[in-house]
Amino acid sequence: MRVFVTGGTGLLGNTVIRTLRERGHEVSAFVRSEPEADVFAGLDVTLVHGRLVPDADGPDADGPDADGPDAGRSNDAPAPDDPVDRAIAQSDGVVHAAAMIHLGWKKIDESMWVNCESTRRIIQSCIRHAKKLAYVGTVNAIALGSPQTIADETTPLDHAGGQVQCAYVRSKRASLELVRRCIADGLQTVILHPGFMLGPWDWKPSSGRMMLEVGTGWKPIAPSGGCSLCDSRDVAAGVIAALQSDSPNGREFILAGHNWTYKKLWTEMAKRMGTRPPIRAAGPGMEYLAGLAGDFWGRVTGVEPDVNSAGVAMSSQYHWYSSRRAEAELGYQIRDADETLDTAAEWIRDRFVLPGKVETS
Repeated sequence: MRVFVTGGTGLLGNTVIRTLRERGHEVSAFVRSEPEADVFAGLDVTLVHGRLVPDADGPDADGPDADGPDAGRSNDAPAPDDPVDRAIAQSDGVVHAAAMIHLGWKKIDESMWVNCESTRRIIQSCIRHAKKLAYVGTVNAIALGSPQTIADETTPLDHAGGQVQCAYVRSKRASLELVRRCIADGLQTVILHPGFMLGPWDWKPSSGRMMLEVGTGWKPIAPSGGCSLCDSRDVAAGVIAALQSDSPNGREFILAGHNWTYKKLWTEMAKRMGTRPPIRAAGPGMEYLAGLAGDFWGRVTGVEPDVNSAGVAMSSQYHWYSSRRAEAELGYQIRDADETLDTAAEWIRDRFVLPGKVETS
């Protein structure tokens, strides 16, 4: 099998590529620019250079509205030398894992444009060449869980008050709806919703930033909510299983894991990073003030910080999910959390500079 993968420099995309190669499949990977040498070192992968999002200043550029009813349905043929369309035509299947992630109120237009337009372009080529698409969504685009009710693929969107409508949630939900709509236009697809992933090959890092922050010094107060911790290697295996499956067209699967509070997660991270664990979870007043301070600082500097009221609100929610459907239908497996945390911590310690670590050349 030959698979075209987007998001190949990210945690999940890179793990998908490595898993495919380990199993003997051919892989072509989309890259916007030349990646660091280590990212694909030792991998026999064909790199496809280009742009998923067309040259444009944003969502007001000509073309279908990225969030509108015509999204994904343009009949415009790609340029004859379009490397992405050519790579999809030469593939047996496609994994679209690329996305812009911004957990804040700002960059909504940019997030909508990037996440929806890139998905629209992949969809068009998949329909044109009759290729199956494994679309990587996120649990943040579906229903929210709670301590009392673990969410699954059938949970109503408004459950537990619904997701915080930040840039990432809105743009990924719009992208998801685009995929769902285009099934009627002939798109062959399976939709995956990963939980909070940790693991090796987190080059930037992405979700590994949380472990990196815990490792930089004592964080006495943890967020009050929770997440569903999963291993990026397990999720990658689930994505590939879904691509190869004969599941009904448009079938959706949650690929999550261990439903933990952030206090428990930060405690386990701290053990492995050599820092003190948190002593308590944040209270509502503390979270309100932290969000208010972050928003104020963003207005002063013009740059929205990671700690803002949207991100704080998200961290107070319980993103707890069931993966039973994926386990039953795809053979999805959730490994022990200790293995995931140990491997992720080792990766962060080896690749990034932490207090007390001497950087060597």
